[in-house]
Amino acid sequence: MLSRKGIIPEEYVLTRLAEDPAEPRYRARERRARFVSKNGNCNVAHKNIREQGRFLQDVFTTLVDLKWPHTLLIFTMSFLCSWLLFAMAWWLIAFAHGDLAPDEGSAVPCVTSIHSFSSAFLFSIEVQVTIGFGGRMVTEECPLAILILIVQNIVGLMINAIMLGCIFMKTAQAHRRAETLIFSKHAVIALRHSRLCFMLRVGDLRKSMIISATIRMQVVPLHQVEIPMENGVGGNSIFLVAPLIIYHAIDANSPLYDLAPSDLHHHQDLEIIVILEGVVETTGITTQARTSYLADEILWGQRFVPIVAEEDGRYSVDYSKFGNTIKVPTPLCTARQLDEDHSLLDALTLASARGPLRKRSVAVAKAKPKFSISPDSLS
Repeated sequence: MLSRKGIIPEEYVLTRLAEDPAEPRYRARERRARFVSKNGNCNVAHKNIREQGRFLQDVFTTLVDLKWPHTLLIFTMSFLCSWLLFAMAWWLIAFAHGDLAPDEGSAVPCVTSIHSFSSAFLFSIEVQVTIGFGGRMVTEECPLAILILIVQNIVGLMINAIMLGCIFMKTAQAHRRAETLIFSKHAVIALRHSRLCFMLRVGDLRKSMIISATIRMQVVPLHQVEIPMENGVGGNSIFLVAPLIIYHAIDANSPLYDLAPSDLHHHQDLEIIVILEGVVETTGITTQARTSYLADEILWGQRFVPIVAEEDGRYSVDYSKFGNTIKVPTPLCTARQLDEDHSLLDALTLASARGPLRKRSVAVAKAKPKFSISPDSLS
C-alpha cells in the first residue's frame, strides 16, 4: 500500500519481502556500559541478595545510605511513634488509677491534668522533648508512672542520638567534598621522557587542602589490574595546591603495553578507573573522588596545555583551559613496538626538531615565559 502511494519505493518493498526472517541480522556493537561514570558513581546493580538481614545488623549505615525522602520519613515517624506509644502508656496508667474520672478515683492522681488521650499525648511530648509547660506533672502517688518517666527519657535520648547523628552524617558525607575534585574529560597518551605515557589532569576547586592525597589507577573489567601512577615529583602522593598532570609510564609491566592508536574506539573493551583519596582539611573526613576513561576518551598524540601562570606576584589558574589539549609528535605504534624499534623514536625526534626552534625563540624574546606546575617535554 505504501509503495502504491509513492511513500516507499517498490523495489525496496520487494527486497525486504525476499529476505529470510530466520536469517540472523548483525548490528553494530553499541558502546559498552562503564563500571564507573564520569562523576564517580558506580554503575553496578546488586540483585538476588538473599541475606537481607545483614543490612539490619548495621542499622546506622543503612539509614545513612537511604535517600533523603526516606530518611526524613523515618526521622518523623520515629518521634511520632514513640510519642504515641508512651501516650498510650500514660493514658492506661491514668485509667487504671481512676484519674480519668476524678469523682471515683484517688484524691492524688498519678499525673495531674490528664483527662483524655489528647492530654496524655501532650504530656508524652512534654516529657520526651523536655518542654515542661508546667500544667502536667508526675506525682509520687504511682511508682509505675515514675518508671515510665525514666524509660521514656532514655528512649528519647537514644532516638535523638541516632536520628540526629544520621542527619549529620548525611549532610557531611565525604562524597560532597569530592564534588569539587575534578578530572580532565579526556586522558592523553604522548611521549614523556622518551616513553609513551598515559596522562590525565586533576584539580581541586576549593582553597581548603586535601591532606595526604593519593591517586591510583585500575584497568577493568576483566581483571582489576593496579597500575602505578606518578606525578612530577614521583610517587602517587600529591600536593594538590594547583592542578597537576598525573602520568603512567607504559612499560613492559603495564596492561597498556600493546595498546595502539587504532584500538581507541568505543568497541574496545577497556576502561581505566582513576581514584583520588585524601583527608579533608576542615572536617578530617576521608574523601574519595572517582572517574573513568573509556577507550574512545583517550586521545593519542595530545598533551595538556599549561594553565598555571604567574601574575602580579602570585600564581593564577585558568580553569577554562583545564581540559584543553594540543597535538604533539607521537609515534603511531604500541609501546612494545617502540621498545623493540628505537629508530621510530629517533625519526620522530629529527622530524620534530625542524621548525619549532625558530618559532619558540621568537616567542621567548617577545614575552616572559609562563610558569607551569608540570612542564611538558618531548624528551
